[in-house]
Amino acid sequence: MNLAERIERFRQTLDEWLRGLYHGMISHPAYEKIEKEAEDTEDAFLLACFPDAFGVPSPVSYYTAELLPYLEAEFEAWERRLWDRGSLIERKGQQYHF
Repeated sequence: MNLAERIERFRQTLDEWLRGLYHGMISHPAYEKIEKEAEDTEDAFLLACFPDAFGVPSPVSYYTAELLPYLEAEFEAWERRLWDRGSLIERKGQQYHF
């Protein structure tokens, strides 16, 4: 193995290591926070559209019932997620306390 091949191999290894470091320290936590925020926004939207799923009567539910065929796949998971969650305050508090 000559010097040029060793330098190229070292450069590739260093590049791979730096990409992993960047992903682990910067990219991944950012994606995680964005995904949690998007999930919270989706939960708030679905809760505003379908409060009767949790026993809160709302006249809006009559009009938003037309959305159910489009949200069928997400509705069950959302309902399960909200029943399992301790509270919205607990979820928001986790963002600030690692």
